[in-house]
Amino acid sequence: MYKFSLFIYLLFLACSSPPISEVASSSFETFHTEHRGHQFDVFRLDPSKTNLQFYLANNQGIKYRSFKKFKTAVEAKGQILNFAMNGGMYLKDGTPQGLYIENGKMIQKVNTTQEAYGNFYLQPNGIFYLENKKGYVNTTNNYLKDNPAPDFATQSGPMLVINNQLHPVFVEGSKNIHIRNGVGIDKNGMIVLAISNNKLNLFDFAMFFKEKMNCKNALYLDGFVSKAYIPSLNRMELGGNFGVMITHSSPITPHH
Repeated sequence: MYKFSLFIYLLFLACSSPPISEVASSSFETFHTEHRGHQFDVFRLDPSKTNLQFYLANNQGIKYRSFKKFKTAVEAKGQILNFAMNGGMYLKDGTPQGLYIENGKMIQKVNTTQEAYGNFYLQPNGIFYLENKKGYVNTTNNYLKDNPAPDFATQSGPMLVINNQLHPVFVEGSKNIHIRNGVGIDKNGMIVLAISNNKLNLFDFAMFFKEKMNCKNALYLDGFVSKAYIPSLNRMELGGNFGVMITHSSPITPHH
């Protein structure tokens, strides 16, 4: 009888645990979702309750480049890595292609080049930045007009959604498909970082942010190089060869 009761109790615990596809804390949540036939992994964060951080290099100036190296550094500080994603386009040596600010320090200036090859220059491009416990996505031109003083900032392109409108050059049904990742700010001020689980075009990716995630503004971060480390969703990508990384970590809570 005791063994049977213990079995029922353990079964209850297993059934009452949150599913791996949706994990939430007081400050962030992760979940799988679908839109227009495409699958996505999402990390959604309340910037007023907890901090995202952007990283490029360690204290010796050596670029991390991979999630594995960054995870090792985080754990050496007694923290656990909850999330990491490549955070914008970069040159061959990992140098950010546009604006990069880390802990209030400008590492790379705003790139104002208007016409050149590549998605970064598909105007308007934009900037994702954090300032005074709030997240923002804005076009590069509007960022320069507003002249904020961010704690963190990264420039990429193109913009996906601009004031509730899709970027004007996106074409529905385009055959230009890749795994893609991006960031938006939803109607509640939450930061939405998402990566697709299958290849899709920019039109469908932008529609995901606009329709599914209710983001008034969203920015494309990158394409075929895109990766994310989201252990709560069993997404354990530790490779990569990146520049900027957008991350979230927290202290390891000891068990008593």
